[in-house]
Order: sequence, then structure tokens, then C-alpha cells
Amino acid sequence: MIKKYVRSFFLCFLALSAHIIVAQNPEKTTSWKGFEKVSFNFEEREAWYVKPVKEIPGKPWVWRAHFPTWHTEIDSILLSRGFHMAYVNTNDMFGHPKAMQVWDRFYDYLVQGKQFAPKVALEGVSRGGLYVYGWAKRNPDKVSCIYAEAPVCDPKSWPGGKGKGPGSEKDWAAWLQLFEMNEEQAAKFTDIPLNDLAGLAGFKVPVVHVIGLQDKLVPPAENSDLLIKNYQQLGGPVAVYPMTRGEQTLEGHHFPIEHPEFFANFIEQHSVPVARPLPHDPYIEVNAGLGNAFEKFKTTKKGTVAFLGGSITHNPGWRDKTSRYLQEHFPETEFTFIAAGIPSLGSTPHAFRFSRDVLSKGTPDLLFVEAAVNDRGNGFSEKAQVRALEGILRQMHSANPKANMVLMAFAEPLKNADYEKGKVPTEVAVHQRIAQYYGAAYINLAKEVYDRIKAGEFEWKADFKDLHPSPFGQEIYFQTIKELLKREFKIKATTSFPKPIDKFSYEKAGYHSIEEAKNLKGFTLVPNWEPATKLSTREGFVNVPMLVGETANASLELPFKGRGVGIAIISGPDAGIISYSIDGKKPRTLDLFTRWSTQLHLPWYLMLDDELPSGKHTLKLSISSDKNKESAGNACRIVHFLIAE
Repeated sequence: MIKKYVRSFFLCFLALSAHIIVAQNPEKTTSWKGFEKVSFNFEEREAWYVKPVKEIPGKPWVWRAHFPTWHTEIDSILLSRGFHMAYVNTNDMFGHPKAMQVWDRFYDYLVQGKQFAPKVALEGVSRGGLYVYGWAKRNPDKVSCIYAEAPVCDPKSWPGGKGKGPGSEKDWAAWLQLFEMNEEQAAKFTDIPLNDLAGLAGFKVPVVHVIGLQDKLVPPAENSDLLIKNYQQLGGPVAVYPMTRGEQTLEGHHFPIEHPEFFANFIEQHSVPVARPLPHDPYIEVNAGLGNAFEKFKTTKKGTVAFLGGSITHNPGWRDKTSRYLQEHFPETEFTFIAAGIPSLGSTPHAFRFSRDVLSKGTPDLLFVEAAVNDRGNGFSEKAQVRALEGILRQMHSANPKANMVLMAFAEPLKNADYEKGKVPTEVAVHQRIAQYYGAAYINLAKEVYDRIKAGEFEWKADFKDLHPSPFGQEIYFQTIKELLKREFKIKATTSFPKPIDKFSYEKAGYHSIEEAKNLKGFTLVPNWEPATKLSTREGFVNVPMLVGETANASLELPFKGRGVGIAIISGPDAGIISYSIDGKKPRTLDLFTRWSTQLHLPWYLMLDDELPSGKHTLKLSISSDKNKESAGNACRIVHFLIAE
């Protein structure tokens, strides 16, 4: 359950975000129903807002989409109570992403430039439903409630006329042209109000629809009924109010509003007192910014963006939303998106797999990296984190010196506990340190989540749910990432690249084939390994070649050249203990069994030594006759050798 927001927050006036409050054409003041109406051009579009005689503290407001002069009874009541009303003309754009970008900038203009409330009540009449839901789904944290009147919720119903309604042939042709689709593509189009409501429901945004039961133009069965069902099933608070009194015109699509004060009360109840969520800006460090990547997107109309991380990156959520936002923010750019999230993996695995999982699929102009959660869970030392993270950034710079990078520290209970003790989590500090040193943008989402919980905005257990965030939690992440992406950046001048912080960083790190192993005794090269048990696996670590030893005293040798060597293994319920030596030095032992080994065949990366002198070396590895008391066997299953040159 979302708690009531605290009433105070600190306004952030950052020079980098000042571009949003752009100068507009001169304002013209007129009278509207006894209130002052301020009209102006916004990006060469008609725009206005209406001021109350006496405003409510915090400036709560209603944003009307399309048909702003239709059924204004509710607006008049709210104006008399101290609300503002606002409108920008994106008519005949049917909620297209280009319209949503205009809405983003208009919102920022009013909230940052005119100090309107950070949460707005949306009113959508008829086709206005395409706009209010299009924007609300992209910005659920900025919406106090939604009032929708006979709303279009599926363009295939109207203007498409693909159901029981007649549609509009002219408007459907315009829709197809605007969205650059044919009939077959339009039938599969999913970016409509009916879909992707989980984030909005997670924020518990209240919704009311008023409908005409006999509406033949926008049939409720194809629109409101479906949306209400979908939203309710996701846990969203929603109600429908059929309008049955008075004359029903335009085939039931037009009807008088019964008891407009009831709906004015609904909007006021969810908008006042004005909630002031914490701003995103304090958790964002721009550093060198994203100017090079953005310039590439704009000038070449092509861009490659990579997402490197663990399960939070692998799972649907912030990554998909970030990709879509970039496509909408740069609509003329053809993007290649590289999804390189693998559950359970942290910075050390990322450094060694970067070449195969990212660079082999394209050279990024923009790279997102997260590893703070798995680095903590997997027990990587601070030194290992520094070597891995700067190794990734140095590999990226080597492949593309103009690439921009974003490092992100995600949230988890252990980090919340650290902050509660007044301590900065080690993983968070390392991410920040590396980002500042190399000029990468940095977002401290771990601290933001903790601060919002402490401010009473939400609860971890009820709302965020888990370190694998709920749709609500994914929205928290994305909205802050979006604030970074909305900014304008200067192109960074080419400068000398700094020396590594740690001379043993994984700058030249990668996988080496298991076929390089020599003198196999008891180890077998399995060309397409799959588990004998039904435990879960990770993509890329099943049905692949694997070097497998399952008995004590099985051994192998690996000649290699470099300064570091390790193994990427599968640690399952029968994981054993290995003994190894490098260049004939004193043998060391290592237990391959983990606390997760009984639950899945876990990808597990182990550096055996990463401070060797440069040159040729030989690793000798054998399976010990000893084993972990919780393990069912002695297995050592190697997927890759890890070599740092």
C-alpha cells in the first residue's frame, strides 16, 4: 500500500535541466468563464492554462487532452476550488510517441517553469483517452488520477472500426499514415491504452471512466470495459459510471454529465493536499555526460546501445522502457539494442564476457552497466570490483573512444540496511568512484529507493517487493534514468584517457576456450551439456560445450599467457572442491559449492590469481577427494577459462 507522501522536498535548480524551461512567445491573457486564461505558443502549438481566483497551495492542476472545451462543468468547479487547468494542442496525433514527447516538455515547462504540482490529474474525452493513457503509462509517477469520458482505448475500435463500431475511414487513414503502418501491422500494434498498465497500477493511480451504455462510436465492450478489466486485474483502483440520464446524441457517444461535482470531488480527493515526491536530480551525476552518443544519434541517424548487467537488466522492465524512450526521443534514428543481462552475474563476469556478449554484437555508442546487487550477493571484494568495472570501461573506450557510459547502482535490502546505519555500501561507492574517474554518468538508485522509503512514499515489501523489482520498482528505476536522458549535453572534447586505478584491472580480459586445456585425466569435453536433474539453469550456461570432471583426482593443465587466470563454472548440487597451482607454486584449494547450488546450476566465476607477472604460465587443476558436507558430489564443470592479459 502506497503511503501518503511527505509534504516537503528540496527544489533542485540544475543548470543542466534549465533547457526544459524554454522561452515561449508572449502570453496573452483573456477571460474564460470568469477566470483568467493565459494563452501562448508552445513549440509552435496552441497552449494555455487557466488560473483560479485563489489557488490551492502547491498548484494542483488538471490537464485536458483534445476537446478541451467539451463538458467543462468539472473544470469550472475545480477552478472555483483553486485548481489550474492546462492544455497543449497535439490534436490529430492519436497519442503518437511524438505527441508524448511534446507532453513531456509541456509538463516540465509547467512544473519547473510555473511551479505547478508534480502530480497532475488527467482528463481524457473520447480520442483523448489515447493521449492520457499513452502519457500516464510512460509517466505513472507524475499522475494523481485519471478521469476519462467515453475514452478510446484501442485505435482498432476507433478510428479503425475493426469491431462493432463504424470507425472513421478518414481518421483511420490518418492514423495509418502517422504511425507508418499497413493494416496487417496495425492489427498487431500493442502500444495502446489497453496494454502495459502494470506500472500505473503499481503506483495505484485512481481511474474513473464515465461511459454511455449505448455508445456505438466508441463501444464500451471494445474500449472501457477491457481497460477496466485489465487494470483491475493488475491491482489498479478503477471505477466506471454509466451516464443514463438526459439526451444521448451522436449514436450514444455524447451524453450529459450527471453530478459533475462528484467527479470534481474525485479529482480533488486524489490531488489535494499536493504530494511532493523527492526529486530525481540528487541521485544523478552527469560527469562527462552523454553528448557524444546523442550527437551520433542525431547526425548519423544510427545508434548502438548496450545494456550490461544481471537479472535486473535481463528481466523486462527498465531496459525495455529505456530502449523505447530513446527510440521516441530520437525518432529518426535507427537503433541497435544489445541486451546483455544474465542473471546472477556481477562485475567480474561482465568484464570477461564483455567482448563476446557485447562487442561481438556491435560497438556501443552508449553503454549502461549495473553490477552492485550481484557484486554484494556474490561476495566480490572491493579490489575485484574496481578491477572489473574499470576493466569494462577501458574495454569500451578501446573499442569506441567516443562512447558514453552510464553506471547504475540498484537497490536491495542489504544496501537499505547499510544506509540505515549511515554507511555507504561498498558496491555503491565503487560504482560512483569509477564513474567519476572515467567521466561516466552515474545514478545512485540504491540511495534513491532508500530515501523514498524513509520519506514515506512507498514500502519495500508491499510496493518494491524484491531486489528483482515489481513493475512499480522498475518504474522507479526508469523514471530516474529518463531524467538523465531528457537532458541536453555538450559534445565532450577528446582528451587523454586516464591511467588505470589498479594496474591489474581487467582491461584485456576475455574467455578462452576449454579446448585449450591439456593432459586431461578424468575430465571430458561434453559438446552440449545439460543437467541430469531438473534444477533451473541460466541461458548461455546450458546446452553448450563444457569441460566436465565428476570424480576425485580428475585433473587438467592450462598453458596461458597473461596476468590473471580463472574459471567460469556451473555450481550445482554436486559441486566439488578443487586444488590448483600456478607455475608449480604451493597448491591452493577452492570450494565450488555455493549457498545457491541446491537451487540451480549457478554460473560462478572464480579468479584463481590476477596478480601474476606478464608472460607465460601453467595452471594445474585437480578435483579434491574432500567435498562440502552439503554437496552431493565432486563435480567441476568448466564453461570458460578466464584470462586477463
